[in-house]
Amino acid sequence: MTKPSYNSRIAGFRNLTPQERWQKVVSEIGLDEADNALMDGPGALPMERANGMIENVVGTFELPMGIATNFLINGRDYLIPMAVEEPSIIAAASFMARIVREGGGFKTSSTLPIMRAQIQIIGIDDPNGAKQRILAERDNIIAAANTKDKLLVELGGGCKDIEIHVKENTPRGSMVIVHLLVDVRDAMGANAVNTMAEAVAPMLEKCSGGVARLRILSNFADLRLSRAYVAIEPEALRTKELSGEEVIEGILDAYCFATVDPYRAATHNKGIMNGIDPIVLATGNDWRAVEAGAHVWASKSGQYSPLSSWEKDAQGRLIGTMEMPMPLGLVGGATKTHPLAQLSLKILGVKTAQELGEVCMAVGLAQNMGALRALATEGIQRGHMVLHARNMAIVAGAVGDEVGIIAESLAKAGDVRADYAGELLSELRNQ
Repeated sequence: MTKPSYNSRIAGFRNLTPQERWQKVVSEIGLDEADNALMDGPGALPMERANGMIENVVGTFELPMGIATNFLINGRDYLIPMAVEEPSIIAAASFMARIVREGGGFKTSSTLPIMRAQIQIIGIDDPNGAKQRILAERDNIIAAANTKDKLLVELGGGCKDIEIHVKENTPRGSMVIVHLLVDVRDAMGANAVNTMAEAVAPMLEKCSGGVARLRILSNFADLRLSRAYVAIEPEALRTKELSGEEVIEGILDAYCFATVDPYRAATHNKGIMNGIDPIVLATGNDWRAVEAGAHVWASKSGQYSPLSSWEKDAQGRLIGTMEMPMPLGLVGGATKTHPLAQLSLKILGVKTAQELGEVCMAVGLAQNMGALRALATEGIQRGHMVLHARNMAIVAGAVGDEVGIIAESLAKAGDVRADYAGELLSELRNQ
């Protein structure tokens, strides 16, 4: 993979104005005037286009959009667009990426983009016999499915195999569930696999002797996995108060807590999704599908568990790894219709849906590491509340330079409340 001409390590990025930050991105990547204009003001999604995307449109809804910097993934630099409302997420991810890049950055990989379509067959007296009758028609079933998306097949994708799951003695009787395993290439794949499921349902009814009910994809994309890996030297994690070795021990204690307690694991995984969901949203992908698959994956052992793993190697380095379903697309849906989704993909420069999934994994792992490091050292609130103070200043009515002044005073006082921000704002304006 060739490296882009830009460097994601942009010194002082957070100290610039929003306009200056955007011009840095435009300059680094070489975006054209049309791209520049999209982010130059509100209203990037025209009402006419919005009205064609969903039903009963009355307007559009905007979220803050930022750029995570410093990411080096598989030897390539990435500037990463993230659409999110929560403070500290982009700052934490960018800071962790800066630490990680000194040791070579993140390493990622992924499987083929295989999605499942499920066809539910009911009304069968001999479900195991029906399974064998369906398997005897395997090649014909695959061929019939592939007639519904010839372009996908030409691109190297399409239905590759089938699986059959027998569910005996359910409250509604025996069921046979047929899975079509479909390589969807650079699509998220919902429409493709749903169409294939509809197409083969009559054939399955005929050979099984049952009735086809549900014909729909599964959002548990357990065959479409992305992975991320990071190794960090203790020195890179040192703080003013703690050695790197002490920070690593604290991170491992925090991770262990999540492995034994689902209440903690839920918050641990929410932190990971803090990094992933904003990219999924910014690129016009289905963040609800990603969330659904992630949490089923976290429960696959029978207990809800962390999505990431943290350990220490023989050299004393902190090792972080993560593997989870990542059903993303570069074609179809909002990725093709929303102008900012297209711009986000241009900024990322990803060439395949698998690469996009790997980027999400790296950012999710960085965000997780940032949260664990904060919890193991100063506590999560110190850094978070400094950034949250800006929100409170805005709520109190601060504008322009007032926001920074009030936020700094709130953080210094350790009292981040809207009413106190109002008092400080009154004092500032009376001076």
